[in-house]
Amino acid sequence: MTETPAPARTRLPVPPRAARFFVLLAVFICAACGLVYELALVAIGSYLLGDTITQASVVLSVMVFAMGVGSLLSKRYQSRPALSFAVVEGLLSLVGGLSILLLYGSFAWLSASAYQPTLVLLAFIIGTLIGIEIPLLMTLIQRIRKQEASEAVADLFAADYVGGLIGGLAFPFLLLPLLGLPKGALMVGVLNAVVGVAIVLWLFRSELTRVAYVGLALGLVAIVTVLSLAYYYAERFEVDARQAMYRDPIVYADRSEYQEIVVTQSLDGVDTRMFLNGDLQFSTLDEYRYHESLIHPAMAGAHENVLVLGGGDGLALREILRYEDVEKATLVDLDPAVIELASTDPVIRELNDDSFEDPRVEVINTDAFQWLRDNTDRYDVVIADLPDGTDVGTSKLYTVEFYSLIAQAMEGDSRLVVQAGSPFFAPDAYWSVGRSLEEAGFGSTPYNVDVPTFGNWGFYLSTLGQAPELRLAEDVPDLRFLDEPLLAASQVFPADRREGDVEESTLMHPRVIGYHQDRQAWRGY
Repeated sequence: MTETPAPARTRLPVPPRAARFFVLLAVFICAACGLVYELALVAIGSYLLGDTITQASVVLSVMVFAMGVGSLLSKRYQSRPALSFAVVEGLLSLVGGLSILLLYGSFAWLSASAYQPTLVLLAFIIGTLIGIEIPLLMTLIQRIRKQEASEAVADLFAADYVGGLIGGLAFPFLLLPLLGLPKGALMVGVLNAVVGVAIVLWLFRSELTRVAYVGLALGLVAIVTVLSLAYYYAERFEVDARQAMYRDPIVYADRSEYQEIVVTQSLDGVDTRMFLNGDLQFSTLDEYRYHESLIHPAMAGAHENVLVLGGGDGLALREILRYEDVEKATLVDLDPAVIELASTDPVIRELNDDSFEDPRVEVINTDAFQWLRDNTDRYDVVIADLPDGTDVGTSKLYTVEFYSLIAQAMEGDSRLVVQAGSPFFAPDAYWSVGRSLEEAGFGSTPYNVDVPTFGNWGFYLSTLGQAPELRLAEDVPDLRFLDEPLLAASQVFPADRREGDVEESTLMHPRVIGYHQDRQAWRGY
């Protein structure tokens, strides 16, 4: 039987112990970079499409599969491990560093349907390259000093896993706050290229031909140059890509801790719109239709103490504060950046009548679900002006548990109104909200109106017990859109959009997500 020859020892510029340390340090840094690429792909998907769980599942599953493919492919490159590792790291840094700009560009200039295939392709390429690098590193470590395979694997994986930990923590706490998503990925790409290629040029130069050495050195310079130029132009690229997604010129854009905030304004200045993560929040052309329909039916009873969940633009507050006998209005909204914009932007301030300056208003920036768990106050009116439950983060705001928490903040004839999405574009999601309210002990009256920029839009007026009468208060202020005949008509739903066989949504079974994501939902919106 012929024994397999031991791997050849490499002539090193430093002692073997120091060489192993530097290789393991490179493993540590490259692993951190690899995890940042992975998290960045998940993050950009959640920003653009809003469904974090789906994006995470796609990225993780594709990358793990691709790593297996890469491990198999690495057998082809074991004869020249140093050169192969340097090439792999160069490609990985280039693809990973540019991945966010590529995805953002595909979403903006191609179409939303082009985004998912691009994401899968990038996740597969990055995963394959990561899968190739681990076996090559194993060979390089053995070239430094022969040791038991189990010991080499333990050292390698320890450095890899700790690097993953550092990369995972650095991404949300360092890279995103300081650099943002595109620049953060590009900076990591530069680090990945410098470390991955430089370790070979320095420690394993004896294994390289002169042509290979010069080629790697020039390749490293080229990669760093490309990533540096991309870094320099990243903001301009992001502005151009963002503008491509909106019809009117962007007059304000910011990414808060929670979401992307964009305000556009038509060239004639007539139509100002706010978008959160690409979803329209209001248009000055017709927002009064939505907010009059949301607020005034709920104000038909007592309304001295009002709670608003969401509504950070201040437009719901504007309608509430038109009632002189409102003594206090408490607004609970997650994102202080939206409140800041609505309190300082001249156009939005004029639109909301400076509602945040009213001494009756108290603003609390926190998660509405968690806040309700600790709340002990009672309210005459509760307004749930929250984003649609299209993903895990927002679906909890349309569950039986959430409405049960709201019920604890109400008593007697207190009224709750819920914006529940579109009965036309997502009827199952709309009627599921009604079922969830019913399971939480509410009696509800569904109604719908037409808001041209939104389309057909639906609400529920609810009280503890029996379904309330839909009417306006005796002291209702002058309204531009809503009146008693319209309220009566708003309770009529066409035959093709009446309640079907739907179920309530809960924390453990967030069915509202599925109803929103049904292939027929939002078609043509």
